[in-house]
Formats: sequence, C-alpha cells, structure tokens
Amino acid sequence: MIDKQLPSPEAALADVRDGATVMVGGFGPAGQPAVLIDALIAQGARDLTIVNNNAGNGTTGLAALLQAGRVRKIVCSFPRQADSQVFDALYRAGKIELELVPQGNLAERIRAAGAGIGGFYTPTGYGTPLAEGKETRVIDGRGYVLESPLHADVALIHAERADRWGNLVYRKTARNFGPLMAMAARCTIASVREVVPLGALDPEAVVTPGLFVQRIVKI
Repeated sequence: MIDKQLPSPEAALADVRDGATVMVGGFGPAGQPAVLIDALIAQGARDLTIVNNNAGNGTTGLAALLQAGRVRKIVCSFPRQADSQVFDALYRAGKIELELVPQGNLAERIRAAGAGIGGFYTPTGYGTPLAEGKETRVIDGRGYVLESPLHADVALIHAERADRWGNLVYRKTARNFGPLMAMAARCTIASVREVVPLGALDPEAVVTPGLFVQRIVKI
C-alpha cells in the first residue's frame, strides 16, 4: 500500500544533509511552508543553497532560517523589500551569497529542470550584468541569454489538500511555485491542511500528481 504520510515535519526532514539545495515554495508568505521551514531550522542542516522567490519576510519562516546562519547562498528574484532586514544585514556583512534571477527566468529554470530540458534562451537579462559569463546568441535580430535548469535535492512546498498517494490541490495564489518545484527536486515534501481518502480529490483539480511528491505532512 502506498502511503506517503509522515507523522511529523521533523520526521519528514530528518535526512536533509549539509550543503543541500532546497527549494522553498511561496510568494512572500502566500503558500510558504512555514512549519517545514521551522522543522528544517530545528533539524540543523547547514551550508544550504535556498531557491525561493524572495529572501524572507520579517524574522519568521525563511528569514528565521537565514538568521540561524544555515544558508550559504540564496537564489531568488526579490532579495530586498521593506521587511527583508535579515537578508540585507547578512549580505552587507558578506555572510551570504546571492544569485539574482529575474522572476520569469527563475520559474522557467525550475520548470526546465523538472521537464528534463538542458537549458533555454531568453531575452530577459541580455545586455545587463545578469548575462555576464553566460552564453549569448542573436536570433532573428534579437539578443538572447542561455539559462540553465535549476535542480534541487529537496523541495518544501505547501498545499491545501492531499491524498495518501501525494496528489496535491492548492488554494488560490498559494499555488505559485509549488508545482514547478515539486517536479525539479529529488525529494518533495509537502505540508497540507487536510489528507482525504483516495478518490475524494477531483482529478481535474489535482495540480501536482503524486508522482512528484515523496512525503506529505498534515499540519
């Protein structure tokens, strides 16, 4: 019998290793798997590379992970905003690396990893410092930059409902990066509000098939 439920966030994250690349879903706090992030802090893995839309809000969630000194590098689109004081202080002190990626490129790099695509050309970033060190090409008179896929060891995402096979349904904008990240990671851990019996989810509403989810935790 396939049952991907684990008894606790701590059990789901017990084997995350030092130096892992971890994708974290969420658009700001919307869809952020806060309980899983707290469990990762308690688990103690260090020298992490985090892939996320931004670099944390306030002092909780992702910002707390940064403040705990567990993150070596962050790959994101919006590292600075009104309440990103934790990242800002770490970056100015030279205690964290930043790879800045335009949001569309970030989403497509994650999607490319999940789809098995070796790279793609995009006009975004061409002729700017973001293209330095990358292959460029002119196609039909327009400049493009070759971007590489973004893979991860672990993806932490949040969904509204799941069944024991790991099929996921999201709630509105909480969906954001979750489906893409689930496809791009070796191990996807999803926190969910409800686990329903097999057959209770409308197949037309399932966004992430259980094929891409290895562990689920009800919170």
